[in-house]
Amino acid sequence: MIKPRYFSIPYVVWMAVFVVAPVVLILVYAFSTPDGNLTLSNFSEMGKYTPVFVRSFLLALISTVICIIIAYPIAYILSREAVRVQRVMLMLIMLPMWMNFLLRTYAWMSILENTGLLNRLIGFFGLPQLRIINTPTAVVIGMVYNFLPFMILPIYSVIMKIDRSLYEAAHDLGANTFAVFRRLVIPMSLPGVLSGITMVFVPAVSTFVITQLLGGGMVMMLGDLIEMQFLGTAYNPQLGSTISLVMMAIVILFMYVMNRFGQGEEKAVGL
Repeated sequence: MIKPRYFSIPYVVWMAVFVVAPVVLILVYAFSTPDGNLTLSNFSEMGKYTPVFVRSFLLALISTVICIIIAYPIAYILSREAVRVQRVMLMLIMLPMWMNFLLRTYAWMSILENTGLLNRLIGFFGLPQLRIINTPTAVVIGMVYNFLPFMILPIYSVIMKIDRSLYEAAHDLGANTFAVFRRLVIPMSLPGVLSGITMVFVPAVSTFVITQLLGGGMVMMLGDLIEMQFLGTAYNPQLGSTISLVMMAIVILFMYVMNRFGQGEEKAVGL
C-alpha cells in the first residue's frame, strides 16, 4: 500500500522546479558579476533607483487604502443581504475577473484617454477636459479596479462567519447598530482586512502591465524596472535580480508585520 506522504511528491517537485529554483537563480545573479565572480556592487548600483522604490510602494499603498475604503462597506452590506441577493452580487463582483486582465486594462485606456469616454461625457456638459491618462492617477485607478475583488472577497467571507447570535447578544445588552459595528464587526473582520491588504498590496507593488498601458511608460514602477533589466535595452540580469531580491525581502517583511499585527488583534477580541 502506498504511504500517504508519497502523494505529496508531485507537489514537492512542482515547488522545487517553479518556486525554489527561480529564487536560487535570483540569489546567484544578485551576488555575482556577469563573469560569475562574487560581488556586492549590484546592491550599491541599485541605490540610484530609490525613487522608483518609493513611487512603487507609495502608489501600491494608496491603491490598497482606496480598496479598503470601497471594499469594506460593500462586503458588510453584502453580508446583510438575503442569500439570493448575495449570490447575484458576488457573481457581479467576480464577473470582470473572468475577462482577460489585458482587455480590462485596455478598456480603461479607452475611458481615460484624452479623447476617451470620460472626457466626451465631461465635454457634453461643458466642463473642462481631464488629463488622467499617462499619470500616476491613471495607474492607481487601474490597480484599484483590477485588485478590488481581492479585497472584497476576504472581508466578506470573514464577516459572514461571524455568529449571528453575537449581534443579538450585543443588541440585548443595549448596544446600538453603530456600537455593534465598531466593537464587534470591525475587530472580528480584521483578519479578512489583513488578508485583503496582502492580496492587493503585493501584486500592486510589482505590477508592470498597468503602468505600461495606463501610465504610458511615464510612471515607472518596480515591475517595469525589473522587466527592463531582463527584456529591455538595458539588459542587466544581475541588477534585475538584485532589485527583485530586495523587493521580495521588503514584501516578506511587510507580510510578517501584518500577520503579527493580525495575531495580536485576534487575541484582543478573543478569537
